[in-house]
Amino acid sequence: MDRPLPRLPGAVLTVTPQVEVLGIRHHGPGSARSVANALDELDPTVVVIEGPPELDVLTSYVTEGLVPPVAGLVYATAEPWRAAFYPMAAFSPEWVALQWAVAREVPVRFADLPATHALAPKGETTAAVDAETGEVEEEPAATPERSDPIAVLAAAAGYDDPERWWEDAVEHRAESTLARFAILREAMAEARDAAPVSDDNLRREAAMRRVLRATIKEGHERIAVVCGAFHAPVLHPDAFPATTADNKLLTGLPKIKVTATWAPWTSGRLAFASGYGAGVTSPGWYQHLFLCWAEGRPDDVVPGWLTRVARALRDDGLDAAPATVVDAVRMAEALAVVRGRPSVGLDELMDASQAALCAGSPVPLVLVQQRLVIGEDLGQVPEGVPLVPLAEDLARLQKRLRLKPSATPTTVTLDLRKESQLERSLLLHRLALLGVPWGIEGDSGRTTGTFKEVWDLEWQPEFAVGLVEAGLLGTTVFGAAEARVREGAASASDLATLGRLVEVALVAELPGALAAVIDTLAAATAHQHDTRSLLDAVEPLARTQRYGDVRRADVGRVRDVLHTVVIRAAVELRSACAALDDDAAASLRASIDSAQRGIALVGVGLERWREALGAVAADDRIHGAIAGRVNRILLDGGQLSSERAAERLSRQLSLGASPAHAAAWLDGFLEGEAVLLLHDPTLLTMIDAWLDGVDEGVFEDLLPLLRRTFARFLPAERRQVATRVRNLGSDHADVVPGLDLEAGRPAAQRVAALLGLAVSA
Repeated sequence: MDRPLPRLPGAVLTVTPQVEVLGIRHHGPGSARSVANALDELDPTVVVIEGPPELDVLTSYVTEGLVPPVAGLVYATAEPWRAAFYPMAAFSPEWVALQWAVAREVPVRFADLPATHALAPKGETTAAVDAETGEVEEEPAATPERSDPIAVLAAAAGYDDPERWWEDAVEHRAESTLARFAILREAMAEARDAAPVSDDNLRREAAMRRVLRATIKEGHERIAVVCGAFHAPVLHPDAFPATTADNKLLTGLPKIKVTATWAPWTSGRLAFASGYGAGVTSPGWYQHLFLCWAEGRPDDVVPGWLTRVARALRDDGLDAAPATVVDAVRMAEALAVVRGRPSVGLDELMDASQAALCAGSPVPLVLVQQRLVIGEDLGQVPEGVPLVPLAEDLARLQKRLRLKPSATPTTVTLDLRKESQLERSLLLHRLALLGVPWGIEGDSGRTTGTFKEVWDLEWQPEFAVGLVEAGLLGTTVFGAAEARVREGAASASDLATLGRLVEVALVAELPGALAAVIDTLAAATAHQHDTRSLLDAVEPLARTQRYGDVRRADVGRVRDVLHTVVIRAAVELRSACAALDDDAAASLRASIDSAQRGIALVGVGLERWREALGAVAADDRIHGAIAGRVNRILLDGGQLSSERAAERLSRQLSLGASPAHAAAWLDGFLEGEAVLLLHDPTLLTMIDAWLDGVDEGVFEDLLPLLRRTFARFLPAERRQVATRVRNLGSDHADVVPGLDLEAGRPAAQRVAALLGLAVSA
């Protein structure tokens, strides 16, 4: 509880409070242990923690239900995409200090540059803000090079790795008295003098001192300040500059209204790879280290860790006998002695694991790295913490549908014929619409055309910001998703986008939004003159029409719109194919393929479409890539005979045709399966003869396109084509090498007899 000094009426407070600045490493387990011991020793009447003052309101929610890793989330109320996270793990000194104070009812103050300034839009005097660290960053030209005092101290101690020095000198040391923090503060003060301090840090430190001055003025006897070791030298009252100097640094900063809340965090996001500036490379290892110390099990650090490694390996089907764990423990301890480490570190443990548990192979350590070194923990935030209405609705849906968020990647398969699983599918689709891709749809064949969906789920902390931002669209997931689709339809600039929105609204079961998009699409179709846009709209509309019954949606109007789009595209197809360069032809060819897939799926406008393709296929003036592809589509669909296709191919490969045009035509014609070449020796002979007659200089220019053409075939198909080419003109052109015809004759005769065919002996 708050214990300020008593004041007598008219008396002036003259007692100087005891202020202890505990310089720590963010997310350092040794620092966390030292802070806990120092707080017990000091027994402060108030605790000041590095962090924006907006986090003060969150201390009342620090209960058993708030399970780290968690992060203080501060965002601009009107512009929620302007946000900053302030993560804390169980082994973070800030979290330890916060827990210590709350458990003893000691008041807590956060001190740093207020987020109301840090998140404000940048102006002439405004600094930019890092979206995850919350630290302010000036323009590169105006900010001095950031000093690295830890590197200075490490070099003075003979270390070439600052992180290794900090581990040895601070994190792995058992001593944690207040005197040790004072020594570290003095050393850091000397190191700060070796390099300039950036303007953003100067402003932050001025803001920290402002909070400290106000705290001292409240009359507290003992004040503990928990902050990054870099800031510790300038946060002791003995080093305070004049108040006017700090005020000058903080004058004129822009402001913006902000809101603060707690958000779940993950071990993975505490790692450096996540982009979080104050991250650590091994949060899982630090968690293990801190818990062993906090629970009074320091002797269990090494054997406990290696036992977990062995268990993880066994869970993955790898051998890890108990005897090898004993060997690994001895090896890790020996390595620490040889390397002069004060205690066994992660490097020694990983080396010992590879040698004793993994038979010298580094491959199994990939599993250990992800599962144990980094960890897969996901924090929890109690229901009482205020959330935006959209986030509260999502929490209710997750609970009702038993779809619990997890930082561990998982795969779920949904059967859309079951009501509960259909609702899960709808939730995941709607969240994806809102920019919260909790689930990524995997490959399950025709995912929208069957009753089966496969989703890869992994919850990310930044989804909290996405929910806040999407909260501007509505208070429920359903309402916000409908608003997002309507918004997208209003701003869509082409039919392809509207076609995709129709499909999205269908799979997310948003009937109101679906009707709105169809209305917009119907109106836009009448005024659309871009053939590519018409073609690109066909496939998503066709899938919507074909699979609407699976989603139990009314797609009657979709068919009418689709028919109009197909007819318009067919009418304008021939003119759209004229006078195209290579890039434009490639784009239009992809659009024709897309439209062909859609029309083949539902058959809407099929006859008119085939007529349009026939006109394009017969026109020698069309770009070869398109003409060749259209001829292949007609051949595969039975609208073009093999003889007619061979005649057209022969004409395109004749000496009078341009080699570049012929190669493009051939590229389009051969796209698809290689069965065309394997079972039609006439076509294969034509292509072989054409390639044999191409001039050597021209052939070199055509080679990249030809390689791309044949690279589409599978390796086995390419080998079969090569065999056919080698045997062209021989009596065994159709005989597979190594096949014994005589040995297979009885089987062939038996099959012929079963089929009622007469076969000579």
